[in-house]
Amino acid sequence: MMLSLLQLALIFLFAPPSGNPNETPNPLIQVVPLILVVLVFYFFMIRPQQKKEKERQQALDALKKGDKVVTIGGMHGTIVEINQEKKTVVIQAAENIRLKFDRSAIATVEKTETANKLESTK
Repeated sequence: MMLSLLQLALIFLFAPPSGNPNETPNPLIQVVPLILVVLVFYFFMIRPQQKKEKERQQALDALKKGDKVVTIGGMHGTIVEINQEKKTVVIQAAENIRLKFDRSAIATVEKTETANKLESTK
């Protein structure tokens, strides 16, 4: 339904002018298609990307010790230390291997069993 309304609006906007061919078209009608293109780009590309980035930032701010994470390089590990000032995390990948990463290098946080148990009891 929405698509057909949009199509009708575009047909009326792009219809050839009727009447005198020497008559200048309304400048507002010439600007409307450009405004429509900008609105489409905003609602279908820019806004969803902003929402996704906001959710990612909230997830990074909620990191805590013991969270199992995966870095953008594919390293799996458990957070053992978080430095709020430098925005870094120390991840333990194996028994004696600890690596320091920028907080922005965390791609995903894996759900832990305790979180799953808490969700199932609700």
